[in-house]
Amino acid sequence: MLTGVRRAITGLTVALVLAGAASVSAQMIYAPQSLERYFRLEWQVTRDRKGPAVEGYVYNTSRQTAQRVRVQIQRVDAAGGVVGNSVIWLPGDVPMDDRAYFSASVAEAASYRVQVLSFDWACQGGGGGM
Repeated sequence: MLTGVRRAITGLTVALVLAGAASVSAQMIYAPQSLERYFRLEWQVTRDRKGPAVEGYVYNTSRQTAQRVRVQIQRVDAAGGVVGNSVIWLPGDVPMDDRAYFSASVAEAASYRVQVLSFDWACQGGGGGM
C-alpha cells in the first residue's frame, strides 16, 4: 500500500513540474532593446503647480494589438545614473498601427528615460461557439 501511495505522489509531482515548465516556456521575455521593433515612444516633460510630469504616446508599429502595456520612467541624475523609477500601466489596449496616450507625475530629476517594459499580445483568434 505504501508503494502505491509513493507512486501516486511521485506521479502527481512529475505532472505538476511538467505543467509548470510548460507554462514558463510559453511566456515570451523581451530585452528592452528588442521592443523597439514593436513600439515607438514620443514623450516630453511638462510642469505645472504640482511639479513635473512625463507625458506622451506609445506607438504600436506591429501588426497585432498590444494589451496590458507597462511603461517604465527612470529618473536620471546629472552624472547619468538612475536615481529612481516608476512603472505605469497604459489605459486600455494599443491597437496595431495606432497609439495610446500616457501621463505620469514624477519626482524632480535632471533627466528621464522612458521605455516599454512589458506587454501582452491580444488574442486574435476567431473562436466562436456553436
